Amino acid sequence: MEKLFGVFECRRDFTNYADVCFREFGDRVSYWITINEPNVFSLGGYDQGNGPPHHCSPPFCNNKSKRGNSTTEPYLALHHILLAHSSAVRLYRTKYKEKQNGFVGISVYSFGFFPNTTTEKDILAAQRARDFFVGWVMEPLLHGDYPTSMKKIAGTRIPTFTDRESKLVKGLIHYTNLNITDNSLVLESNLRDFSADMAVLMQTGVERLELFYKLEILTASLMFFSSLCAIYNWLNFDGSDLFANAEYPIEPWGLIEELNHFKLNYGNPPMFIYENGQRTASNASLQDVSRVKYLQGYIGATLHSLRNGSNLKGYIAWSFIDLFELLDGYESSFGLYYVDRNDPELKRYPKLSAKWYSWFLKGRSFAVEAIELEKDPSHISIDHFFD
Repeated sequence: MEKLFGVFECRRDFTNYADVCFREFGDRVSYWITINEPNVFSLGGYDQGNGPPHHCSPPFCNNKSKRGNSTTEPYLALHHILLAHSSAVRLYRTKYKEKQNGFVGISVYSFGFFPNTTTEKDILAAQRARDFFVGWVMEPLLHGDYPTSMKKIAGTRIPTFTDRESKLVKGLIHYTNLNITDNSLVLESNLRDFSADMAVLMQTGVERLELFYKLEILTASLMFFSSLCAIYNWLNFDGSDLFANAEYPIEPWGLIEELNHFKLNYGNPPMFIYENGQRTASNASLQDVSRVKYLQGYIGATLHSLRNGSNLKGYIAWSFIDLFELLDGYESSFGLYYVDRNDPELKRYPKLSAKWYSWFLKGRSFAVEAIELEKDPSHISIDHFFD
């Protein structure tokens, strides 16, 4: 459809596609996401060219593509996505909701934004970053228009909602913590893409690694559903190695802060935390203590937020087994189970984290150090992974 219409201008066709999905699978599917991470899709696909359809323009390209316009297309793409989303939601509400009683939403990629210093410039920069990443999607869905800061900076490069469109999108509602530093001098340039418009410098406490949490908002009628998952930064703001096997730092307080922000600023929607897990190298030991400590810390943060009034409804660890990751393929691992890809039958082996998570779900109390992963004679082909 992108090739036929360009920059996601395929609202009618997308609605027809959604109609087929609702009709054929609605008796079994209760929760729907129209578009996965539209903000990341728009940036990766139409600004830096990291993802399909690989549109970008120099000097903003992260690939050799010369197709597209990084200064305007990210804004245009997300604008059409919001309109396509609203069309699909209206279809479900009018044609399927009464019979299927499901929920239709859109996922929003979100981070924890914290100023690097207590200076007014850095505090404003953190808010500006939040406006550009989260408010870009959330504000139209809540209020029918983009954040004021975005409209002021991007000017005519960001589309305008008509009164009718504003009414249509309104009400249709996955972190190392990012330290935000003001970089407003970049606004003096006449040639800017989305990242330059945001005018901030982002960094974490871990060298050459940026981590985010994705917050997915599933919306239907007056019900708001969100979900949170941990993934790494594929937007590559600081030139960090996206394919490194570095493990995520364990900083659960950042999750608490971000959940509190959504509670105070976005109406405390019902939230599901999912895809929350630790990254390790694919050839790392089955004794994955860091993953156990990571899960223990963030599940604890989830419980803390729940007791503090966040409307959390569930938690899912990422991931059940090792799998092909979006950006680094089989080089990294998130699974509770190791998959031997040298075995024709792709045999699975439980890691220490699988045992810990099983005990946790059964309500058993224990210290991480008390868990032992016993060797099995059948594991001889991967015996070295126990070391």
